[in-house]
Amino acid sequence: MEYIVRFAQTHETFRRPELEALATLWNIELKIVTYSEDSPFCVVRLPSDDVARKLVSRAILVDSVYELWGSGPNYEALHADVKAKSQGKWDKYTTTSFRFNVHGYQCKLTNKEQRPIIESFSYLPFDGPIKMKDADVQFWVFEEYEMYAPSPKFLYFSRFIGPGGRDTVLKYDLKKRRYISTTSMDAELALITANIALARPGGLFYDPFMGTGGFPIACAHFGAMTTGSDIDARSIRGKPNRNVLSNYAQYDLTDYWLDWFISDLTNTPLRISRFLDGIVCDPPYGVREGLKVLGRKDGGGTEAVYINGVAAHLQEGFIPPKRAYSFDAMLDDILDFAAQTLVDRGRLAIWMPTANEDIELAIPEHQCLKLVANCIQMFNKWSRRLLTYERLPDELVGELIPRTKRIVEGSNADELNNFRRKYFEGFKPSTPSEK
Repeated sequence: MEYIVRFAQTHETFRRPELEALATLWNIELKIVTYSEDSPFCVVRLPSDDVARKLVSRAILVDSVYELWGSGPNYEALHADVKAKSQGKWDKYTTTSFRFNVHGYQCKLTNKEQRPIIESFSYLPFDGPIKMKDADVQFWVFEEYEMYAPSPKFLYFSRFIGPGGRDTVLKYDLKKRRYISTTSMDAELALITANIALARPGGLFYDPFMGTGGFPIACAHFGAMTTGSDIDARSIRGKPNRNVLSNYAQYDLTDYWLDWFISDLTNTPLRISRFLDGIVCDPPYGVREGLKVLGRKDGGGTEAVYINGVAAHLQEGFIPPKRAYSFDAMLDDILDFAAQTLVDRGRLAIWMPTANEDIELAIPEHQCLKLVANCIQMFNKWSRRLLTYERLPDELVGELIPRTKRIVEGSNADELNNFRRKYFEGFKPSTPSEK
C-alpha cells in the first residue's frame, strides 16, 4: 500500500535517514517511492495502516502520515487517479463521519478557494455526517506549489492515518530545562540523533562528552538505559538542585540513568569489549578553548604523588594536568573506541564541524564501521555533520588491518585543530599550499 509521509520542512538532510533508521529499528519493510529535500511530501510503500502509524509515531521530523488515494499534476488527472486506484475502498466509509481538509505547500488557500476543491470530490459516496471536530475519518487534499507559482505543480488526495512525533520537541525544549550550558544541543536535534542511533528499550547508550546530558536524556526518552562521562566534572555535577540528575528527574527518567564518571576518551576506564548498543556524542570543537586530554606535554606525570600520605588525585580541589589534543586524532580515537565497544549492528552517531569549502572532504573511516547516514546542518560559513556508523559483525570485517596512528604536528590549539584556525580566520578560502 502507498502512503504519504508529510515531513516538516526543516533539517532536510536528516529526514530520510531518520525514517529509514526507524524502519530498521522495528524491522519494517519500507520502500521509498518518491522523495525530494525540496518537498515535504514523500510517497512510500508499507504493509498496513498499523505499520505506517507505528513507523512515524516517534519520528521527530514527520508531521503525519496518510494513505494515498490518488495523485496527479492537475485536478483532472487527480480525480481520474482517485477513481482508478481507490474505488474499492469507498464502501468502507459511506456512513462514517468525515471531514475534508485542503492544504497548500508554499501557497495559502482561503476558505472560499477551498470550497470548490472539496466539492469536486462529490462523486465519492460518503453519506455520513460532516464533522469539523472529532470526525471518524479525515481526508486531505495537498497542493504543492513552486515558489510564487500561480497554480500547483502536483496534487495528492489521501486519508489521514496518524501523527508523527514532533510534539516531543516541546517537552524537551531547552528553554524549559532546569540545567543547560551554552553548548547544550538543541532538543530537536538531540532527539533526531537518538532516533538515527536506534535508541530503544533494553539498549545501553553512552555519551563520552555528555556535558549537561542532552543526548543521554534523548535516548532515555525512547526507553534506553544511559550513561556518560566528561573530562570536566563541573558540567555534570552542576549545583545541588541544577545538574544532570535534576534534568532526568524533571522528565521522570531517573530509572534510565545508570551513572557517570570523569574521563577523557583516551583515558577511559571502560575495558569491557562489545557491550554498548549505541554511542551518541557531540565532541568539543576546540573553538572557545583548545581541545585537551589528561596528561602532560612531556608524557610524564604518570607516577603517583602523595601529600601527607594521601594520593594527590584523591584530595579536594585536585585539578589533573591536561595537554593539547588534535581534533583529527580525537575523531580517530572515537572510531577506534566504537569499534572496540559496540555490539554487532550497534551505532555510533557523532557530530563533527567543517568549513563549508571543505564539505566534501574525506569522512573518517574504520574497517569495522560502516557509514549509514551523513546529515548536514548548514550555518553561514561553516557546517556540522551528523555521521552515523554501524558496527559490522566480525565475519564481515575480515582480517583486521592495524590502523596507522595519524601524526599531527603542532603543540598549540591552532596547529592541532584546522577547523579552529579557520574559524578565527573567518573561513577565508584556502590557498593551494594549505590544501
